[in-house]
Amino acid sequence: MELEPTDRSAAALLELARSLGVDTSVTGWDGASRPVEAGTLRAVLAALGVAAGTPAEIDASLTEQSQAPRRRLLPPVVVVRAGNAADVPVHTHPGSTARVWIIAEDGTRHDVAQQGTRTTPHTVDGVPISEATFSVPARLPLGWHRLHAAADGREADCALVVTPPMLETTRALAGRRDWGLMAQLYSVRSSRSWGIGDFADLADLATISGAQYGAGFVLVNPLHASEPAPPVEPSPYLPSSRRFFHPLYLRVEDVPEYAYLTPEARAVVESLATRQHPANLEPDHLDRDSAYSAKLTALEAVHQVRRSAAREHRFETFRAEQGQGLADFALWCALSELFPADAPEWSIEPRGPRGPFAAEHREQLADRVEFHCWLQWLCDQQLETAQRAATDAGMTIGIVHDLAVGVQFTGSDAWTLRDVLAPGMTVGAPPDMFNQQGQNWSQPPWHPGRLAESGYAAYRDMLRSILHHAGGIRVDHILGLFRLWWIPVGAGPGEGTYVHYDHEALIGILALEAQRAGAIVIGEDLGVFEPWVRDYLAERGIFGTSILWFERENDVPLAPDRYRQACLTSVNTHDLPPTAGYLAGDHVALRESLGLLGRPVAEERAADHAEQSAMLAALRERGLLSPVGTEPAPTVQETVEALYAYTALTPSSLLGVALVDAVGERRTQNQPGTTNEYPNWRVPLAGPDGASVLIDDLAANPRLAALVKAIRTAP
Repeated sequence: MELEPTDRSAAALLELARSLGVDTSVTGWDGASRPVEAGTLRAVLAALGVAAGTPAEIDASLTEQSQAPRRRLLPPVVVVRAGNAADVPVHTHPGSTARVWIIAEDGTRHDVAQQGTRTTPHTVDGVPISEATFSVPARLPLGWHRLHAAADGREADCALVVTPPMLETTRALAGRRDWGLMAQLYSVRSSRSWGIGDFADLADLATISGAQYGAGFVLVNPLHASEPAPPVEPSPYLPSSRRFFHPLYLRVEDVPEYAYLTPEARAVVESLATRQHPANLEPDHLDRDSAYSAKLTALEAVHQVRRSAAREHRFETFRAEQGQGLADFALWCALSELFPADAPEWSIEPRGPRGPFAAEHREQLADRVEFHCWLQWLCDQQLETAQRAATDAGMTIGIVHDLAVGVQFTGSDAWTLRDVLAPGMTVGAPPDMFNQQGQNWSQPPWHPGRLAESGYAAYRDMLRSILHHAGGIRVDHILGLFRLWWIPVGAGPGEGTYVHYDHEALIGILALEAQRAGAIVIGEDLGVFEPWVRDYLAERGIFGTSILWFERENDVPLAPDRYRQACLTSVNTHDLPPTAGYLAGDHVALRESLGLLGRPVAEERAADHAEQSAMLAALRERGLLSPVGTEPAPTVQETVEALYAYTALTPSSLLGVALVDAVGERRTQNQPGTTNEYPNWRVPLAGPDGASVLIDDLAANPRLAALVKAIRTAP
């Protein structure tokens, strides 16, 4: 039921929800505002650990929200911008003296002075508590420091994170133009692949596009870890862990120990590779499970080879640097090989990797845990090689990784990070113009309060891992760092509401870790958002994203000079057909066949025709496409080149060229709102004739050369 504004308990429920950053009304893509149902609000509050089932519980929770901060000596975490002093509240008994100091990342101590007088005491649990304000000095360097306080016989400390006001790597790109390929790595194979594109293919793709065509970067799909053994989830945006990587992408032959296999073991591995190589020419369907099964068998053989002293030292150093996070991830992998996701063993011990069940198996499965740690070390090494190949080929940025919004409910992160995830909730997106029924991404959200209580450690560690050997990171749905669409498990995508996060902390930490890595950050800022969000991201040095088909002003295509400078601009995205397919209206036909349209197909086709006609008219106005009636009419390839030339007229510092467009592919990689209704994420890279396109062929591919020329010579 919807809330009645005259109902006192309903008003209190609204107040409680708002106090926790939960939206009580939602403005849709059509501009209409709608109230959030009471049932949704109560479910969201329950996931936040706040009782709201009865009027008495609501009143008690409101009181608790006002008193809880005063029970703490210090806030759970403090995130500030470098160069700015920040006031920190310290709660003590009236008249007591508090000492506050900082232990900086380099070990130095800084005393913090009190500012002004104490506030009037409030009674908390029958005890008067007043608040004093201490000012964190503006001179602190960037980094992760610790803030300490002592008063009333108590001591407390919390993370103090000093973040850059603006990401310097973005500032360095001002006035420059870089273009790069955007590719789904698993679909981009070579003659040496095992049926799936891998890290060695990534190095070759970067080398060819950088050295021969002058690309500045390669943007790839998320390379996050999936299940530790087949069958594996095909979507790279529904991983098991966002911190660790998918061994599916390993090139077995590039592991140094491969050279020291016994003749018998080498024969087995070579036989596995030989059986997989024909799959590189399969044009219709990617078989991850077959490739991963073969690779795991081969990698287990290579793992038996004794490592040299130097290699062993590097491996142990990697394990020590990755710490408990890697150990827990590897334990989950080993346990998952024993127990299926729905096995009762996972629910026996609710404390995840900290419980006795985990401790018992950690010892029993030590050898298997070591194997999964070793796989992550190999991923780290081969990613380092790919990034080095990119920069050696002249790329100014190199490999740009993609960060998915969340993880599987039954994956590693959901188990190891359960303390900072919200139970009973999934994230998604409300209905919009292109997904008119909304989306459910089947991923548990961060719990904003518990994430802050943890000092954002899991978030930081995830970013550090991805950025370790990267020139940049693309954050899918970066608006989720401001607010996420929470949907109670079992409800429809439209039955959710937005839950807000501390974006100053999340964006600040993102900028800090990127700056330390020397990397750029691209935010996918498409969809429904508040107007100030893009301004805020630009202020912090986060690149935005512009997709040509979505950029309109007063219902006409946005003029090139109206595009943003700090932006990655491209013609399309992986959630749309390649441009050749889009021009043919494949996106309408596919959604109509799957029942995903929210209006009659005739209306959808008419709207699509009008939008495309307006875009083609804009191309003609700028001399990028021959006038109507000219013979012969422009080919599909010429129209694709004209669309990319249009993006080159913008001031955007980054231009993305979809590899599918560069080779003439037409099939959609992913149709949002579907799972098995369409072969999402399982479409190999192919040309207009339907034949597979290998990396081996790209250096001499005439379509790629023509498209790059169109961008680089645009008027």
